[in-house]
Amino acid sequence: MFRFIADLIKKKNKETQEVSDSLNSSLALMKLSSSLEKNIGMMKELFRDVDIMRYKTIETAGEPPVRCCAVFSDGLVDSAVVNDSVVKPLMLSPARPVGGLMEYLLESVVQVSETSTADDFQTIVEEVTYGNTVLFVDGCAQAAILNTKGFTLRGIDEPDNERILSGPRDGFNESLMQNIAHIRRRLRTHDLKIKTVKFGRRTQTSASICYLESIVDKDILDEFLKRIKKIDIDGALDTNYIAEQIRDMRFTPFRTTGYTERPDVVVGKLLEGRIALILDGTPAVMTVPYLFIENFQSSEDYYLSFYYTSFSRILRFLAFMLTVMVPGLYIALVAFHHEMIPTPLLLSIASSQRGVPLPASIEAIVMLLVFDVLRETGIRMPTSIGQALSIVGALVIGQAAVEARLVAAPMIIIIAATGITGLLVPRLNAPIIYWRVIMLLLSSSFGLLGLTLGLSALLIHLFNLKSLGVEQISITGRFRFQENKDVLIRAPWWKMITRPDRLTKNKVRQGGGD
Repeated sequence: MFRFIADLIKKKNKETQEVSDSLNSSLALMKLSSSLEKNIGMMKELFRDVDIMRYKTIETAGEPPVRCCAVFSDGLVDSAVVNDSVVKPLMLSPARPVGGLMEYLLESVVQVSETSTADDFQTIVEEVTYGNTVLFVDGCAQAAILNTKGFTLRGIDEPDNERILSGPRDGFNESLMQNIAHIRRRLRTHDLKIKTVKFGRRTQTSASICYLESIVDKDILDEFLKRIKKIDIDGALDTNYIAEQIRDMRFTPFRTTGYTERPDVVVGKLLEGRIALILDGTPAVMTVPYLFIENFQSSEDYYLSFYYTSFSRILRFLAFMLTVMVPGLYIALVAFHHEMIPTPLLLSIASSQRGVPLPASIEAIVMLLVFDVLRETGIRMPTSIGQALSIVGALVIGQAAVEARLVAAPMIIIIAATGITGLLVPRLNAPIIYWRVIMLLLSSSFGLLGLTLGLSALLIHLFNLKSLGVEQISITGRFRFQENKDVLIRAPWWKMITRPDRLTKNKVRQGGGD
């Protein structure tokens, strides 16, 4: 019985989906009529039960008067622009030309800077739902599209998750045009190309693909365009919808596409030959190809002294290795290789573990889980409450667990060191969680042999990572300064002669030499 009902519901949903897809595909084929009543009737049918749609009928002052109707969505338009630049000029317009009525209204009457025309309902639906006003004129089989957008946007401020000590402080917001303006303001060249595409059968979300034509690798660009053309999805609300569908290795926890909310970062990547995808409605901009070294780079690396930033980058490398390996290394030494621990330290660890009911490996897994729960809770809670909860929770739980002899004190120190080092590389949060557990399980089963196997598997996986066919890590077997000037350390700007070899064929970025 339940199976029959489920099949019936599935069949009904499939029929509804087919009807909806058929209606959406036929809109592009539905042309406007020269009758104003028919066009307005069709609009009211398409937007049935949409109470925020407004239909303003207007008659010009000439004899005979011209009947028009402005259609717009309340809340998405600037009411002052609609009233002062569209409705009022039309009502006061005295003339009626013999021919070219639509052209006359757009050129001599309507006072809107950006106008266009459309003759199909698909375009009209997309424009009116994006904040534009559609003007229908009796006797014209075309409609005017008037730019009257006026929806509220978030202000321009520094992204919370990418704050820096020195450098530009502006960030992207949810407006596609404003985000493009941030990039255009920094790249005043005709070489910057901006292509518009749309994602989502129902959302019809606009996106812009940006690149520098003389720098980008055309093969990489063609591969990127080929992959995004294959995307068929109902809606795209964030660039991650796109990133997960074009990535080379779909099940790797490591990133294969870049992600930033900073305009200066995007411009810097464009100057190295990368491609940027800006999606309307989200401040997150996707950049490809993505190299593994980008996980350890920060935008302020290029705004501060190369001595300081080189030291900081080395710390991030070490932090990644420590946060992945320290729990497994500790368990391997305590459980399998006591002889490798100095005797005083071994006696101290044995003393602290006396009376603790759980094995060291189970302790580590439980405490790592508790740490991740506290971290996630601190992120999701309001800022003031989240910070207090994280600090108090860690102190109270840790101290209480040690005093109750549920957890050994050295384990608290190991987990704290693991968690703190993991915070230095936020772009690797997801892979750190998974590989840390893998290392821990292998070490708990096979000791240092298991840790070595896990490290080998990690390195093999990293060397096989690709982004749009570009290897994320490349080892050529020879050392050349220009190929390694921005990897483990950041060379001074006068030595940054070339761009990354794997990203572009236009390698020289400034004059000079080694």
